[in-house]
Amino acid sequence: MPHYSSILFFLFLQLFFAVQPCHRVVTSAAAGGRWQLLQKSIGIVAMHMQLLNNDRVVIYDRTDFGRSNLSLPGGKCRDDSSEVVVKHDCTAHSVEYDVLANKFRPLMVQTDVWCSSGAVVPDGSLIQTGGFSDGERKVRTFYPCNGDCDWVETGDGLKAKRWYATNHILPDGKQIIIGGRRQFNYEFYPKTSSPDVYSLPFLLQTNDRGSENNLYPFVFLNSDGNLFIFANNRAILFDYKTGKVVKTYPAIPGGDPRSYPSTGSAVLLPLKNLDAATIEAEVLVCGGAPKGSFEKVAKRNFVKALDTCGRIKINDPNPQWVMETMPYARVMGDMTLLPNGVVLIINGAGAGTAGWENGRNPVLNPVLYWPNGAAGSRFESLNPNTIPRMYHSTAILLRDGRVLVGGSNPHIGYEFNGVLFPTELSLEAFSPPYLDAQHNYVRPTIVSSTASKGKYIGYGQKLQVRFKVTGTLLADRISVTMIAPAFNTHSYSMNHRLLVLGNTKVTSVGASTYDVQVTTPRSGYLAPSGHYILYVVHQYIPSTGIWVKIL
Repeated sequence: MPHYSSILFFLFLQLFFAVQPCHRVVTSAAAGGRWQLLQKSIGIVAMHMQLLNNDRVVIYDRTDFGRSNLSLPGGKCRDDSSEVVVKHDCTAHSVEYDVLANKFRPLMVQTDVWCSSGAVVPDGSLIQTGGFSDGERKVRTFYPCNGDCDWVETGDGLKAKRWYATNHILPDGKQIIIGGRRQFNYEFYPKTSSPDVYSLPFLLQTNDRGSENNLYPFVFLNSDGNLFIFANNRAILFDYKTGKVVKTYPAIPGGDPRSYPSTGSAVLLPLKNLDAATIEAEVLVCGGAPKGSFEKVAKRNFVKALDTCGRIKINDPNPQWVMETMPYARVMGDMTLLPNGVVLIINGAGAGTAGWENGRNPVLNPVLYWPNGAAGSRFESLNPNTIPRMYHSTAILLRDGRVLVGGSNPHIGYEFNGVLFPTELSLEAFSPPYLDAQHNYVRPTIVSSTASKGKYIGYGQKLQVRFKVTGTLLADRISVTMIAPAFNTHSYSMNHRLLVLGNTKVTSVGASTYDVQVTTPRSGYLAPSGHYILYVVHQYIPSTGIWVKIL
């Protein structure tokens, strides 16, 4: 089992492996990880989160439940005659969180953004789409700034109502918006052609009567330019340009649903060997709720969540699911790719489903999933949180390697007293074991790169990064990774992907200083144009990342 080990054991391993063939060196303590309370209250529930390239996080909740606990500045108010609860609202339902300063400020959304979706486009702005009621066809833009910028709403930019939909950035910089409640179709933004809405029968086929179980479908851009779309308990490979299903995958063993409201989570595992003719791409789907759980919750019968993960190589000629068992059953968990290629599973409940008052038995322990570990021993349990993060919780990776955790509100409104799981307005940071101080001597520190701020990098080009390591460097344990930050909501991180850059060449250039040269991804199929966080990783210990932009 690929656990982190103690520092003394690591020193022994270094001596041992110095005379052995190439093996993996593991370098952190088991049952690790640290929790830190960043803000006791940001005034709103962190239901949706997106990290921008200025190290600020856009967070938003919903507008249709009443007043939040944060006032809008300067006497600003929102007037909306279609609101049922509060038509004249002077409180915020969105904030911008400054990671470096650990401060936040209120933002203003005009229409309801509840259970919506979004993506960051190549210029770095967040394009958010859909929501509920008067917001279900709206498009809103947030441009990163260091001042007093705010949301800009552009009206009915969508042709269909999009509530619980999924967005994915495409190689040409446009977004595809897939599904949503009673929407068995997709569309693109910005608009370029007609018809504007395209049928996707797969979404109708995966819709369970009475519970749906196919909302917020898991969507990943494959290395061939097609989209892997998972909904309910099965998946297709879809050519969105022609509207054709390229491949139909077998149903996940057991047939239980993994999509909202039987909410599991999913990631595209790190893409490696990027120069290969056919790149191996694997999807990992974890957790969810047994079939029928949503209906049983209505009778206050909270069924134990699923404790399995399914993993599938989506480019194989005969792809099959490989099943694994997690340490904890989990529904409404979040999965986040870490800079070293390991997957963090965090938040969620041990029974019930998504929805108001529908979850029980909070799962407080995060878990690491080591994709390259031996089958049957890939999971590692970490230190528990003390705050239940249930329905409407979120988690995203920050540039320094911490994971920002927030949200949890399984109620129609804000409820702080007399309930099992009070509305949670706090923000926390979870530090995975690789951030422990005992690893500082093997941790790289990036000094500079040929993709420094203000410079773009192209596809298939050489990229050089200079870094320092104070301890002994093992050159064959150096890798360079590139991560697209996620739009996270409802246990799914949209647009999240990690690439391991190839052709690694490490050169010593001075005292404890090194250059590593790698090759950038060859096309937008692998890395759609936009901003990424680049890391140098040494023996599974990552540096703090730097922002790069690929065009």
